[in-house]
Amino acid sequence: MHPIPWRSYALLAASMTLVGSYVGLSKLLVAAFPVFLLAGLRFGFAAVLMLSWLQKPAHEAPLDARSRLLLFLESFLGNFLFSICMLFGLRQSSAVVAGVIMAGIPAAVALLSRVFLREHLGRRTLAGIACAVGGIALVATGKHGGADTTPVGALLLIAAVLCEASYVVIGKQLTAGLGPKRISALINLWGLVLVTPLAIWQGLGFDFTAPRVQDWGLLAYYSATASVITVWLWMAGLRGLPAAKAGIFSVFLPISTALVGLALGETLSTQQAIAYGLALVGVLLATWPVKPGAR
Repeated sequence: MHPIPWRSYALLAASMTLVGSYVGLSKLLVAAFPVFLLAGLRFGFAAVLMLSWLQKPAHEAPLDARSRLLLFLESFLGNFLFSICMLFGLRQSSAVVAGVIMAGIPAAVALLSRVFLREHLGRRTLAGIACAVGGIALVATGKHGGADTTPVGALLLIAAVLCEASYVVIGKQLTAGLGPKRISALINLWGLVLVTPLAIWQGLGFDFTAPRVQDWGLLAYYSATASVITVWLWMAGLRGLPAAKAGIFSVFLPISTALVGLALGETLSTQQAIAYGLALVGVLLATWPVKPGAR
């Protein structure tokens, strides 16, 4: 029986919990800052925090063309497009409904890891994915399901799901040759390059005295968690697990998002609470150790 990778489990769960928290809190940020300016401030603040992480460690090989392309795609899909789709999507939906849609991440990760990484999907992994997706999807049938969500908002959040799944699969390939800190710093730098022209465009007409002190404090939290802490936690945890199994931990994202939604005054029915519990059962099912000799 292989040792249980508790460290990887804890890192992945912590990462997705923090992602879910800032997804929910982003509803407050997009009310105070234009979306592109918000993304630019996030990447810029995080770039300052991670300056020392850009230096190549002695044990790492120089970046080749494939690694450079993967880093660009990781940032373009997982940082730039994910942030834009998520922020614009949240402007047209509730945090609880965003949690419903984000429940599709484990299934999307499993599909992409099977196609691009040729990973084998065991029965328990598939069952865990089914519980995670099916459980949270039940919240869509609640009476508070989608009253505040437009079709465009839903489509943008679905696009964010596909971007996040791509982020997991590409990240798995990057961790084979690069450390978590350097990956985090390099993809954040690419994100800053991509969004800067749009951020400047919106910033020229923005009144920087309008946001409150708490808005700037929330922006600092968003920048540190979205670009620094959660990326490092995820990449460090991903090194020890197949991408499909790691993707199951993304259920902590919609759960955390829903909890933040509750804190912001949204409602959660008994049926929805049961559904989130089922999603956690999916995590246990996929990660619980197998007895010696069991198939």
